[in-house]
Amino acid sequence: MKSGLTRELICMRVAKEFHNGDYVNLGIGLPTQVSNFIPGDLEITLHCENGMLGYGRIAQGDEIDPELVNAGSQPVTLKPGAAFFDSATGFAMIRGGHVNVTVLGAFEVSEKGDLANWMRLEKGVGSVGGSMDLICGSKKVIVAMEHTTREGRPRIVKKCSQPLTGLACVDLIVTDLAVIEVTSRGLVLKEVAPDLTAEDVQKLTEPKLIISRDLKEMDL
Repeated sequence: MKSGLTRELICMRVAKEFHNGDYVNLGIGLPTQVSNFIPGDLEITLHCENGMLGYGRIAQGDEIDPELVNAGSQPVTLKPGAAFFDSATGFAMIRGGHVNVTVLGAFEVSEKGDLANWMRLEKGVGSVGGSMDLICGSKKVIVAMEHTTREGRPRIVKKCSQPLTGLACVDLIVTDLAVIEVTSRGLVLKEVAPDLTAEDVQKLTEPKLIISRDLKEMDL
């Protein structure tokens, strides 16, 4: 089977889910790179639970200010009107339902939209962060991840084997192979990566996928 999208292209596809006026939180790991691919004609306000509202893409070279970092401790740029506050206020914004979209990484997502992203049992490492607040306080939860582990095991599973972050909380999954919507009927395959088929994606996905009538190549 041909390879799928790069990590950068996964982030580019995720950014297409945003709408004008959205307040968006980007989780640690792969999701932080989404800030680099937000179209310039969209008014998107990025929120960071460590106390920043209105930051931009990841900073490079002379742009870097060590005091301006996202939740993953990456240096970021600022947009006009950016604001700063304490972490308690940052979490109050999340818990108050003021975040439209959150993008999170995952170790596993189940066919019911259960999310496991805070600990890997086999390594015994992990920490509880803002994800548990974000999945409850955000209006839409998108998972951005690679479709399989390095060993080739599916990350989209019938039932999560890793400790859960939350139950039935994921709305959309964007991987290097596909875009999959979580619905009450099951997982709906909406898009596939270039040169791949629905059958290719199904082979690397544990639950049975529902093939959308409008299945298309991933829109980049």
